[in-house]
Amino acid sequence: MTFFKELFQMAGFRRVLALLFVVLVLYFARSMLNMLLITFILTYLTNRLHNFISRNVAKVIRINRTITVLFIYVLLISLLGSAVYYYMPVLLTELTDLVNQVISFYSNPPMLPDNPILNYIVEYLKDIDLSAYINNGFTFLLSTLTDIGEWSLNLFIAIVLSLFFLLEKEKVTNFTVQFRESKIGGLFKELEYFGRKFVQSFGKVIEVQFLIATVNAVLSTIFLWILGFPNLIALAIMIFLLGLVPVMGVIISLIPLCAIAFKIGGLIKIVYVLIMIALVHAVETYFLNPKFMSNKTHLPIFFTFLILLVSEHFLGVWGLIVGVPIFIFLLDIVEVPVGGVPHQTTEAAVDTGSSEEN
Repeated sequence: MTFFKELFQMAGFRRVLALLFVVLVLYFARSMLNMLLITFILTYLTNRLHNFISRNVAKVIRINRTITVLFIYVLLISLLGSAVYYYMPVLLTELTDLVNQVISFYSNPPMLPDNPILNYIVEYLKDIDLSAYINNGFTFLLSTLTDIGEWSLNLFIAIVLSLFFLLEKEKVTNFTVQFRESKIGGLFKELEYFGRKFVQSFGKVIEVQFLIATVNAVLSTIFLWILGFPNLIALAIMIFLLGLVPVMGVIISLIPLCAIAFKIGGLIKIVYVLIMIALVHAVETYFLNPKFMSNKTHLPIFFTFLILLVSEHFLGVWGLIVGVPIFIFLLDIVEVPVGGVPHQTTEAAVDTGSSEEN
């Protein structure tokens, strides 16, 4: 018995025990992962938006925290309701047209110039039956979008939980702090450490991914509108969702975009699309990443692809979105510097994370 008490007093053992505890809880709650991830992402992003509004509005007039939070959620719910009521039928129609256009391109490619390279590419695409993969992928997307019941319930619960958390953030914090002096205080302090690290690394990277995906979707949609592309709402949503997937999302989005471009304007439209992607990627590389958080997202492309493959295998579609943030979180735990930036000490990292979130 004395041996176990001495073992539990070791900080390293408690940290490993806390991490195993978290893994076991997540494993047994795996059926709730969709709701948990949506709740965390929604709470984190809304809290960051509230802090941004408070910092800027406070320069002019002081506003109540509760009023600000309620205003954000009323606006969010209004936008969601309007989008579902007005744009969901249009979106489903445009998605169907988009699927048909891409499949039509690969099933019945238009006449090409007598160019051996282009002919070889088309024959190669026929051999691997790329249209079948695209059909399956878009069928999965459509089935996901039409599964309104489960996603609506998860989103509703996530909105309610995040709203109550932000409204009672101070009370929740004061209540949880009391566990430090309880009989499980040692374990709780390690869980608190992992929680702060998780918010600092995982939350930050998720925030960056959403910001970059939003800017990329807006810029790309403007370019596609200028080029005369149809189904802009469906394309904008597709680009935004694929923008949440680092590196691979850009490559995947090229397939339908180039197919539609060739269908409506030939090779010259494909060239315009490639120029558009290059310009948007340049904006992301030289402006967005350095402005938002470059030292948290500089992973070698090989590791990025490997992480996406492994995380998709274990977490499914969610793995493509949260795979890289989880990996960054694990690197932060073991204090591996990312992007050539020396790692902060544990105490400094925790302090920085907590100060940023307050």
